[in-house]
Amino acid sequence: MIYQAKESSLQLNYGKVRYISFGMGEKPLVMIQGLNTRGIHGMAVPLAWMYRVFAKEYKVYLFDRREDLPEEITVRELAQDVANAMDTLGFQKADIFGVSQGGMIAEYLAMDRPDLVHKLVLAVTLSKSNEMVTSVIQKWIQLTEAKEYKMLIKDMAEKMYSEKYLKRYRPMLPLLTLIQTPKDEKRFLTLAKACLTCDAYEELEKIQCPVLVLGGGKDQVVGGEASLEIAEKLNCEIYMYEDLGHAAYEEAKDFNHKVYAFLNRTE
Repeated sequence: MIYQAKESSLQLNYGKVRYISFGMGEKPLVMIQGLNTRGIHGMAVPLAWMYRVFAKEYKVYLFDRREDLPEEITVRELAQDVANAMDTLGFQKADIFGVSQGGMIAEYLAMDRPDLVHKLVLAVTLSKSNEMVTSVIQKWIQLTEAKEYKMLIKDMAEKMYSEKYLKRYRPMLPLLTLIQTPKDEKRFLTLAKACLTCDAYEELEKIQCPVLVLGGGKDQVVGGEASLEIAEKLNCEIYMYEDLGHAAYEEAKDFNHKVYAFLNRTE
């Protein structure tokens, strides 16, 4: 299997958590993905390839959200789930890389369980809800409840990707709609609503580990200002992809290399 990628699961006291692992290294890296419509099932090899820069030195773990989600779960509670999974696997400390909703979860993990976090990367995320993310998420909720899946996937793509990227891949949008239609509508709605529960800004000073913030200047989901806001509050390192949006982590060829360089830098 490519980069020793595999899918596994953990049985926690409140239910099962699926996860992907890959890499041949000994250092643990926990990646926390953003809101998506399909989960991680079947994605071990594609994710291992996408993040192959980490495979030689790290053992990478990517936990899915728990199987049985309470209807009003918060991002702070999702962070506790990640902590429980890490405890179950016996992690002492790990580098944490959170994207979008995963960045919100990573903030709370670093605040509430600093013993688990060595270094922290927060990508295209926010520390408190704003008008932009509220408007975007509410629209996605409305489209999902109306079962307007084609419009949902189209709007998600247009909000996330740059115009240059969309122009190149727009002919594939019908296929993307088929692939990305929510597998579990109720689950997607629960996780979408959880995005609006992030209110970590006033507690960010609790984060004591080194932090790198990566943002998109044209982010139409959480807004580029949200990344600047976090970095200013933490007085930490930041890099803004001024011409990219929310999907900078996919579009920028050097994105993973910047994360790798930060994680491996001797402070």
